[in-house]
Amino acid sequence: MRTLRVPLAAAVAAAALATACSAPGESGGDSGGGDEASVTVALITSTSGPLASYGEQYLQGFEAGLDHATDGTGEVDGITIDVVRSDDAGDPANGVALARQRIDEGASIIAGTASSGVAVQVAPLAEQNEVLYISGPAATDSVTGVNDYTFRSGRQTYQDVVTASEVLAATEEGLDGGKAVVLAQDNAFGQANVAAVESVLSAQGLDVASVLAPPSATDLTPSAAQVLSEDPDLVFVAWAGDTAQTMWTTLDQQGVLDTATVVTGLDTRATYSVFGAARDKVTLLAHYVPGATDTPEARAMDAYFADQGWETDLFSPDGFTAAQLVVEAVRAGGAEGDTAAMVAALEGFSFSGVKGDQSVRASDHALLQPMFQARFEDDGQPSVVTTFDAATVAPVEATGD
Repeated sequence: MRTLRVPLAAAVAAAALATACSAPGESGGDSGGGDEASVTVALITSTSGPLASYGEQYLQGFEAGLDHATDGTGEVDGITIDVVRSDDAGDPANGVALARQRIDEGASIIAGTASSGVAVQVAPLAEQNEVLYISGPAATDSVTGVNDYTFRSGRQTYQDVVTASEVLAATEEGLDGGKAVVLAQDNAFGQANVAAVESVLSAQGLDVASVLAPPSATDLTPSAAQVLSEDPDLVFVAWAGDTAQTMWTTLDQQGVLDTATVVTGLDTRATYSVFGAARDKVTLLAHYVPGATDTPEARAMDAYFADQGWETDLFSPDGFTAAQLVVEAVRAGGAEGDTAAMVAALEGFSFSGVKGDQSVRASDHALLQPMFQARFEDDGQPSVVTTFDAATVAPVEATGD
């Protein structure tokens, strides 16, 4: 039996926002069902708040991935995968409270986090309680290598930055000297991007500075002015949430896009139009470009989404990959939810995913995966310019605690 080392907070019940779902093997309540063998997987992600769209994409991808990985049964080796969904609203305290509640209810696996701030709080909880934790779209590098129980189903910031460096190295200007400025929000995601850019681009001879805007800021003119005052050759923009359109409009109006090479990550479908006139002035790196791959998993995801009337999006593969990892873990851990066996099964696990060939690095649990350079076509939709294989954009090995 697993011994819980963290008591359930009294306020957890009020914080929990579980919703039912109808896919095979999923439920909205506690695990149970008599003598039927089952393992409970708690999907804790944002379905409200600034990262709500990321969480929804993840959940849809997970549903498609679970359907594919279990041949539509929601079971593996006769063990039902009982999925419980909860909304953390992107709030770390809420995410931790929900994780504690689900662990107390018997969840063997926690997955789904979209917010980096939530992920860095849930990871230690997984270690304390000896449960498997598979982070979702949360990109902070600090999740990689944090402990033996934590894995990830999405990319990490370092992979974004290495992709950007590969893209820039191929340009006429290259990466020979100059100054780079990171424009980001002052939160875990933004700070992780600053650290990654400093690590990667400083080693390649660039002087790196940063401008961190308050996450709640709606007037971004001061931030744009601060970027301009640095006189950068390169601006690396790392932005998440619903102020993206304001940010891009402000950068264009203030002349930032005309005075420096600006690189950013491709965001969700809903943001394609937010670039406006800035669209052709920005170099795009991409975690995923919808419809850009033709793996068996990509075809399965596309077919499932079509049946549901959904559109694949940036973080759909993160959910799909999470389901693949969950199924592999349950296969190894059995109905008892043997965490040690699940961890051993995922370390070094190589598999075909939506994006292509992927693998879990055994030493620090980084998810090695392809990345992309993209551009907007005349119809406003992105297409892949270059695919970078997993080895090319692999993050440096984390040393952990």
